[in-house]
Amino acid sequence: MLQTLDSPTEVFSDLLVCSYTNCTGALQIARISNIPSWYYERVVFPGQQLLFEAPPTGILEIYTGSFASSILAEQLPCQDLNTDPNKTWIPKQHLTAMAS
Repeated sequence: MLQTLDSPTEVFSDLLVCSYTNCTGALQIARISNIPSWYYERVVFPGQQLLFEAPPTGILEIYTGSFASSILAEQLPCQDLNTDPNKTWIPKQHLTAMAS
């Protein structure tokens, strides 16, 4: 399922379709917070693949840890997570088909 960023106030025309997989045995928090007026955060379960759209300048932060604390484990440029370097968007009809 494609998840979009939460209520951006700025329109981005060059979004990348990115993928991240939690290859650990622990819950992780994936977050993009370096884009002004845009915030994305999701829980990623062990073995789960996260498919999302993000600006090319986005940095995906991966946090791991226990319930009481979390540690920043990785910072991954969204350009490195792009699912297809030659394709930076998904046609809207494809998104509709995925939701059905």
